[in-house]
Amino acid sequence: MIAAKGLPCSLYTDRGAHYFHTAEAGAKVDKDNPTQVGRALAQLGVEHIAAYSPEARGRSERAFATLQDRLVKELKLAGITTVEEANRFIAEVDLPDHNARFAKPPEQPDSAFVPTTLAQVQDILCRHEARTVGNDNTVRYQGLSLQIPPSPMRPHFVKAKVRVHEYPDGALAIFHGPRKLASYAADGAPIGTTQMAA
Repeated sequence: MIAAKGLPCSLYTDRGAHYFHTAEAGAKVDKDNPTQVGRALAQLGVEHIAAYSPEARGRSERAFATLQDRLVKELKLAGITTVEEANRFIAEVDLPDHNARFAKPPEQPDSAFVPTTLAQVQDILCRHEARTVGNDNTVRYQGLSLQIPPSPMRPHFVKAKVRVHEYPDGALAIFHGPRKLASYAADGAPIGTTQMAA
């Protein structure tokens, strides 16, 4: 959605565990303990609205059930057996057909979405994990030992609080505040040299 349209002012979702932490089933969501999705939306300035009413949740669930049930049957009728074929079918056939049947013209012609590019928000739309740098100037993450390279900012980052970013493609980066200290491939191998602003 962000790649195609830009940033929305608000996002209305169900209360699934990937969207919100909830202490117990049916209870109010814990807005002081955000999930990765909640954290990213807050950083982007997007209001995240939790669906509480049965009517609202029912509309969403019925739409999902209809779309998912129909899509599986459509894929089978088209003889589609691979993910690549399915993605192409959705983009070229299913979504255009759905939009032609159900889309309504907007009340106002201007978009309410705020234009942005994925490059501008890639460090928000990824997994963030806090870490403390070890005595060997490394950060442990998912079984990897990520060595922080020499920096003109300070002799080492031992005991510093840093943040590991894990991107959708598996690549990693370490940040100290707003500064990127280093980038890594998914296997932990360093990527290039990161230039750091003073």
